[in-house]
Amino acid sequence: MHETAYEITTLTPQQPTPNPGMLPTEIPPGVQMVTLPGGIRTLAYTPAQAPPAPPIPVAQPIPTWAKTTALLTPTIGGGIAAAGIGLSYAAPGLIAMTDALWAAIALIAAAAIGVPMLLRIGRTTACKGTTAITQNITATGMFGKANGTINHH
Repeated sequence: MHETAYEITTLTPQQPTPNPGMLPTEIPPGVQMVTLPGGIRTLAYTPAQAPPAPPIPVAQPIPTWAKTTALLTPTIGGGIAAAGIGLSYAAPGLIAMTDALWAAIALIAAAAIGVPMLLRIGRTTACKGTTAITQNITATGMFGKANGTINHH
């Protein structure tokens, strides 16, 4: 292989800088005017600078309503659980009470229907054999003794 040596030429400080009439606004992006260690100023491509680091998030305080809700959640859940346990223990008694109430309602309904029917039946059977009773009462004077007779027909 063959290596070619290239001669590097630099400007001496007495020589004018390149593009002395170039305005800073005319310099293309990524190119800057740099000063080399020998004191020579020249245009050079500079590596892209790293973007600034994202801001570090600041911890926000927890709102009061969130704390209150978090504290009440176990209490509410415990209350619901206690109510469920209480209902499970009370269920047999509640079932017995509902059965008793249904029996009482049935008794009231039967009495409302049955008593008038019994009275009607009792009146019709009692009237089959008619008995006539006559009374004759006589009394003399305002404070006199009364006498009477009863006749069955």
